[in-house]
Amino acid sequence: MGQGSGRTRLFGQFDSHRRGIARKLTAFVLLLCTVLLALVTLLSVQLLEPLYNRRVLAELNHAADRYAAILQKYDTIVTYDENGGSVINSGLMDEMLASRDLLTGKCLDIADTSCRLVIGSHQLQNGQCLLHPLRVSAAIFGEPEPKWDSMAAVNLRATVFVEGDMDFILPDDDVLPGVEAGGSARQMVVCRNVEGRYSLILSTDLERVGQASEVIRTQMPLIAVLLLAISVVAAIWLSRWFTRPILAVSSAAREMAKGNYAVRVTPCTNDELGALAEDFNAMAREVERAAEAQRDLIANVSHDLRTPLTLIKGYAETVRDLTGDDSEKRGAQLSVIVDEVDRLSALVNSVMELSRYSSGAEKPRLVRFDLAQLCEEAASRYENVCEQNGYTLEVDADEPCPVTADPDGMSRVVHNLLANALHHVGPDGWLAVRAKPEADGAVRVEVEDHGAGIPKEDLSRLFDKYYRSRADAGKTGTGLGLSITKAILIQHGFAFGVNSEPGKGSTFWFVTREPDE
Repeated sequence: MGQGSGRTRLFGQFDSHRRGIARKLTAFVLLLCTVLLALVTLLSVQLLEPLYNRRVLAELNHAADRYAAILQKYDTIVTYDENGGSVINSGLMDEMLASRDLLTGKCLDIADTSCRLVIGSHQLQNGQCLLHPLRVSAAIFGEPEPKWDSMAAVNLRATVFVEGDMDFILPDDDVLPGVEAGGSARQMVVCRNVEGRYSLILSTDLERVGQASEVIRTQMPLIAVLLLAISVVAAIWLSRWFTRPILAVSSAAREMAKGNYAVRVTPCTNDELGALAEDFNAMAREVERAAEAQRDLIANVSHDLRTPLTLIKGYAETVRDLTGDDSEKRGAQLSVIVDEVDRLSALVNSVMELSRYSSGAEKPRLVRFDLAQLCEEAASRYENVCEQNGYTLEVDADEPCPVTADPDGMSRVVHNLLANALHHVGPDGWLAVRAKPEADGAVRVEVEDHGAGIPKEDLSRLFDKYYRSRADAGKTGTGLGLSITKAILIQHGFAFGVNSEPGKGSTFWFVTREPDE
């Protein structure tokens, strides 16, 4: 009851988190849209005009500095004859003509200290200048000409000689009173006092940026409503699309919690969520495999425990009730009891040893030693068994094989592999152990037999806990030797495996490597 309630609470919390993800994703999209909309409004409405004016001012300053530098090169830029005619210095004119591209869309006014115009150039695109209004009467006979010596222009020239460099926007009564707006509503003006000898006034039209900003400002509410509506729809769709694979994994996890380990998730995207589905499937396969191995382990351990316990109980009852004073029978029956107790002890010890190595409680004690010598010592302990049974144990470990590992762990591995080989020795009674150094400093150890071999379908599970090949059916043993071997080798980071062919025998091997610094 408590476990089921815990599962209900767990998945209830997951549902709330799942809904929270959808809400957070929707809120994030809406917030992002709002921030972007505010940014667009700021740039297109609030900052459009100031940024535009700043750019125009920078362009005017560049042109004014260029022409001021040209004027400073010449002591006299214009000469007058007795009839009042004027002649501009040819060198200065050549330089100004070379920079005439800077005057496109601008009005240039250069005057001397008497505030009389010396050089003027009118190239405003709108045709009208607030400082130099066009002479309307002149248009009857031809192209209208600017009124160069207008009151506003003369007053500004005088102001420049008094106050020096300045810049402003016309019309502005505080700077230059009496200016009337003409065809161009506003102009940017830059003034230079060139060494107290000349005033240089450069102006250009300011496009109707303010009006454009006002139009955009009136349209922004409608744009905001449309964008927010689109964002809401997109956010809802995106949150559902994003959480759909998560919901699939959640549903599969629920099925696994109910004990359905065969459930799988179909990856529907080729991204991190698809990788999550594939990882879940891999986990489900491993869980299913582990559950099957656990069932087999329980069945095998139960069987192995039941048999000796039954024998112990039966013989103990026989000793108690029937044997009586027959010492010979009592001794034989007690021997059986002792053997079965030893068998139980071996099984329990193997399970405990596997648990220590698998959990990491048994840490390897790394030292430098000769693995070839260890293999020879391990093989020597099986000489008597081999002689009694007529087996041939071949040892090939002549070359030194220095390694850094746990000697006790490596001894356990070699003993397990030799015991396994003896357990599966073939009709010829031959088995071998080899230890050879490799070119990269590693050592390869092999234990070979000419037994029945291992079917291909059993190779991948051979090192699993309590797994026994079909060829081992009915044979004695705990079934944990290879699992302990696997745990020790994994602790050391050594590669291992088995090569086998049914009817020809098997070769178990592992390859050492030096630990990382």
